[in-house]
Amino acid sequence: MVQNDDIPNQMLVQPENIKEFLSSHNINSTRQRLAIAESMFRTQQHLSAENILEQVNLNGVQVSKATVYNTLRLFVKKGMLREVVIDPLRTLFDSNVSDHHHILNVQTGEIRDIDPININLPPVPGLGPNEKIEGFDLVLRVTNTTSPSD
Repeated sequence: MVQNDDIPNQMLVQPENIKEFLSSHNINSTRQRLAIAESMFRTQQHLSAENILEQVNLNGVQVSKATVYNTLRLFVKKGMLREVVIDPLRTLFDSNVSDHHHILNVQTGEIRDIDPININLPPVPGLGPNEKIEGFDLVLRVTNTTSPSD
């Protein structure tokens, strides 16, 4: 989990405002949804469903893995979270819903945001005459060139 305050439009919500936040997105506030939202929206972060499940259960609210997945998918559907597919077996949920990309350090697992203004997309071959690019999600996978102890 990495935070980056350089990119605006993250969904950050104070714990006392979580119920109102869910209601503003037409989501009923169950105890489990409140706990999941509080964990996910307290800071800008990239978390897996397993991370959220662990946090919520450690905070004393018992939820099932299915409830966590269903709630996170609901938050994505409502535009409250972004789903970031790192690879076919790893998906993270991002509290920053603004247009941005990611750098993933494959050695450390650290993920950080990239402002899209820093990425220039060249012309795309094969684009049809009546097609335009609506958007794209970029995950740059990097490795360290030196070990941390160097």
